[in-house]
Amino acid sequence: MSESHIFMQHEAIMDLVDDMARSLRQRLRERGIERPAVVGIHTGGAWIAERLHRQLESPDPLGLLDISFYRDDFTRIGVNPQVRPSRIDFDLEDRDIVLVDDVIQSGRTIRAAMNELFDFGRPSTITLACLIERSGRQLPIQPDVVGLRLPLPDDEHIRLTGPEPLTLLRTGRG
Repeated sequence: MSESHIFMQHEAIMDLVDDMARSLRQRLRERGIERPAVVGIHTGGAWIAERLHRQLESPDPLGLLDISFYRDDFTRIGVNPQVRPSRIDFDLEDRDIVLVDDVIQSGRTIRAAMNELFDFGRPSTITLACLIERSGRQLPIQPDVVGLRLPLPDDEHIRLTGPEPLTLLRTGRG
């Protein structure tokens, strides 16, 4: 697989995250959610969740999930060499959760993350925020807040590099 070109530079990506924070605040207001807990998915969703957590001024600690062992394709992809422990330092029971990831494609990562969240407790609501939504959904999971929507052929992929400087690469057909 060859890298075709740098699609977006650090500042433009940060602008997307800032736009996501504004959209997320509006969405939460519309749903009457005043104090959501923010949970990011390792690895890509963690830094976005950290920034959104700050911008939402959430009083709870930032939650982090490593969904490696919850994936339904675990036997196909093998163990992630950088498995990290999940950290949820607040009660999830009846809480409003903002779940954050970097790229949503098939929906399988989000399904795995929701399975793990329910192992910690039963949230009242889950609002899904993703930096990039690309084509290729295999499960009926849709983000509530999206920074950028990209229709891509199946043989092209998005890869974030960084975080400093953060860039977005489009890989595939060269």
